[in-house]
Amino acid sequence: MRQYRKWGWGLGIASVTAVIAFGVASWQVNAAPTPGASPGAEQPRVSDPDPGPEPTAGTGNDALTSAEVEKAREIAVTPELKEKAKDASGAAGPEFLSADIVDTDGGRRAEVYLYDYATNNLIKQVVDLGGSKLTDSYSAAGLHLPASAHEVDTALDLLLADPLASEFKDAYAKATGSQFAGKDGLKTTAHVFKAQAADPAVAQCGEHRCLRLIVEAKGRYLDLGHLIIDLSGRTVARLS
Repeated sequence: MRQYRKWGWGLGIASVTAVIAFGVASWQVNAAPTPGASPGAEQPRVSDPDPGPEPTAGTGNDALTSAEVEKAREIAVTPELKEKAKDASGAAGPEFLSADIVDTDGGRRAEVYLYDYATNNLIKQVVDLGGSKLTDSYSAAGLHLPASAHEVDTALDLLLADPLASEFKDAYAKATGSQFAGKDGLKTTAHVFKAQAADPAVAQCGEHRCLRLIVEAKGRYLDLGHLIIDLSGRTVARLS
């Protein structure tokens, strides 16, 4: 069994600002009008916004392409992780969180972040895309990246299956003026929650991966800040 090295790392997010220049075309004064059009009226023009197919691989420090992300994930999830790790729903294999290009002078390398619910560890796998191989592996407890869409969906399902779902439904009725009839139409995101000393009901959150849901329904936000979903323990608790 491969031993992961304990390692603490800072998590950063790179941002890119794109500047788009627009050109303005001039019409010839003496140009003949299109039949049926008013003289002097500018005719509609059709542009093709399709940028074309995404390249299979980027260059330099370009962001990872979709194909590179999939390739990096396949390499990062080793046979051992497939067998022993668990995702947020309890299925075999770790939870995929994100993948980023490594700032490097040569080649294309990716950092793939995974969460193993079997051990409650955040895992970072460094992948050499050109060589199609895993070059480094790290794990650490107590570190939490933002939630994946799958984790958010799982947390919502856990809440709706819990007795505290009655409080969710009350919040929905109060915000929208109608009774809750299902998840369709909900816009749900989440913050990772870490317990403070004053939160004994969820003291495990921080060691466990826990979420506080943000739910929008019919343009209104539900008041759910007091409900915490422990994905690691698959439980729901109310803050006192």
